[in-house]
Amino acid sequence: MSTLYEPTEVAVVYAGMEPPEWWDAALFLAGPTPRSPDVASWRPQAVELLRELWQGPGRLAVFVPETQAGGMPHGWDAQVAWEDAGLHLSDVIVFWVPRDLATLPGFTTNVEWGRWEGSGRAVLGAPPDAPGLRYLRHYAQVHGVPVAGTLAATLLAALAAITPGQRRAQAHRRLPLPLWRDAAVRTWLAAQEGAGNRLRSARVAWTWPGPDGRPFFWAAHVAVEVAAEGRIKDNEVVLGRPDISVVVAYLPAPRTADTKIVLVREFRSGAVTTDGYVHELPGGSTRPGTGPVDPLATAVAELAEETGLRVAPARLRPHGARQVAATLSAHRVHLFSVELTEAELDGLAAGPREHGVTADGERTTVEITTYGELLACPDVDWGTAGLVTTALR
Repeated sequence: MSTLYEPTEVAVVYAGMEPPEWWDAALFLAGPTPRSPDVASWRPQAVELLRELWQGPGRLAVFVPETQAGGMPHGWDAQVAWEDAGLHLSDVIVFWVPRDLATLPGFTTNVEWGRWEGSGRAVLGAPPDAPGLRYLRHYAQVHGVPVAGTLAATLLAALAAITPGQRRAQAHRRLPLPLWRDAAVRTWLAAQEGAGNRLRSARVAWTWPGPDGRPFFWAAHVAVEVAAEGRIKDNEVVLGRPDISVVVAYLPAPRTADTKIVLVREFRSGAVTTDGYVHELPGGSTRPGTGPVDPLATAVAELAEETGLRVAPARLRPHGARQVAATLSAHRVHLFSVELTEAELDGLAAGPREHGVTADGERTTVEITTYGELLACPDVDWGTAGLVTTALR
């Protein structure tokens, strides 16, 4: 592959070229490609518009699946491999589909759209009179993909999704902006690099969007250079989600086994229990806004939402943050505890048992048990048992 482009604010990466070693945002121009020199490509106009519209700050890499002279002369296999790599590297994928069944049918575009429509990185644009777009527009609506009717409006929608960008270099480029912006991803990566390890490659396998459209659950196939072992481990998928805060609310007793513990029962589809419910500590996560998430504030809010018990933040005692299932998920649990009064425990026992955020499909039921009963119950998972034991230690 060649490296003929000059690194500028908009670095255009034509088919066959190596991408820049760093960028702040990356965009792929997907859509029908002319198969004849008699048919003009739409991509030169798109590149010029991007040069005018990109305000930065930083570098925008634009993947153009044609050569600068037009066409794809370096072979079908090489073209497919180059496009696949560029699509995975890009923060946003622009599907501009000026379909003409005679000159720009866009059959390959239909397949690419099907691969990326639910990625959280797609933008769809097409002239109002372009044929054969009903199916694409339908699934754009299903997945919340921005849709526009002009090339300029389509590019503006794409740039809105990646502005402001964030500087990434080398293997970090392989973590697209929707994930790079996620605190859980950055925490995982910082921990690995802090241990001396190095991310060599990453490919996002899937993402599950939260209510705000940003990734909530994610999975990435990664290759990590393990410094202490002198090898690269590349056969695992890292799963992640936002960190959670949980609260051990308890009433102490002379015998630790008799200490009263507040749990919540909630239906979870993944439960492997005798009743199909999980029996866990009140807790959950808060999506970050413009600033960092406060684990203590999250703990106070989740305790109130899931049990109805409202306590002052100063009453909560922190016990630190750890992963709860390190072989399964990269997220951490921030553990807090609060010692209850007899009146508070009686209020929980006598008050409404069902709580939760209905809009999120959450329905929790307050359960009061003892530490001894909790340890003996096979429906309480090992994570919950360990968290309670840590708080009472």
